[in-house]
Amino acid sequence: MSQQPSVILATASYDHTIKFWEAKSGRCYHTIQYPDSQVNRLEITPDKCQLAAAGNPHIRLFDINSNSPQPVRSFDSHTNNVMAIGFQCDGNWMYSGSEDGTVKIWDLRAPGGCQREYESRAAVNTVVLHPNQTELISGDQNGNIRVWDLTANSCSCELVPEVDTAVRSLTVMWDGSLVVAANNHGTCYVWRLSRGNQTMTNFEPLHKLQAHNGYILKCLLSPEFCEPHRYLATASSDHTVKIWNVDGFTLEKTLQGHQRWVWDCVFSVDGAYLITASSDSTARLWSMATGKEIQIYHGHHKATTCCALHDGAETSPY
Repeated sequence: MSQQPSVILATASYDHTIKFWEAKSGRCYHTIQYPDSQVNRLEITPDKCQLAAAGNPHIRLFDINSNSPQPVRSFDSHTNNVMAIGFQCDGNWMYSGSEDGTVKIWDLRAPGGCQREYESRAAVNTVVLHPNQTELISGDQNGNIRVWDLTANSCSCELVPEVDTAVRSLTVMWDGSLVVAANNHGTCYVWRLSRGNQTMTNFEPLHKLQAHNGYILKCLLSPEFCEPHRYLATASSDHTVKIWNVDGFTLEKTLQGHQRWVWDCVFSVDGAYLITASSDSTARLWSMATGKEIQIYHGHHKATTCCALHDGAETSPY
């Protein structure tokens, strides 16, 4: 590709493709075939140069600025669906969580494979990195939330908000002040995070939110440049995404338009827009100010399962 667009927007689908889109026009300008498996999660590296695709059981890293259909790197030691991936803020290492019951860390500066592995003892659905860059928080199919202290190299905390109710998604506020866990009963549990006497993070229960009647498939707190507004987005099997004001957890807006389950969502860097991905085979761009649909990304032939957005600058490019 001759010139990298300022906005990197990618989606993946059960049709075994990854597509790159012009966010404003809705035009698909590049498609990567992904024959190995479905793609469960997409994540863009902090430098906007590479896209990680989590499949079953591999993670593939693609060069965003290349037309080559081949990944530049593959990570192969998981043994089941990889459900979560993300990057340390400088892009030095990547983390992943899998239905094989493990959380892994991969050194991206070295050619070797897995650097560390943590055992969750149940299928891992979601993993997030605390903004302090030293703790990973995972949620699993048995309802366990665990904090993995990367400095001590051990599990420092375990929580079970609802026994035997799968934790589907976790999100942490950009300043590390809150964590939200969403489950299969449509409930969000909110904790205030504080530092204990040592380095360990303490969870102080703050709120329980019955957000949807169906599953919550993704929850996401708004980014730093959205301040002073703070929002929680919840994407659900009920075909909607709801936007909640974190101050009191009141419902601000319900985004309606998708015809099937909404699997994923991602905020623009300033929190003014939201991208969503749905089983109706589309991704959509929404205005947070109006709650209205601005663009629909048509092109996938089966369920669109995940989306990734990196729009770089602090001001909105749309």
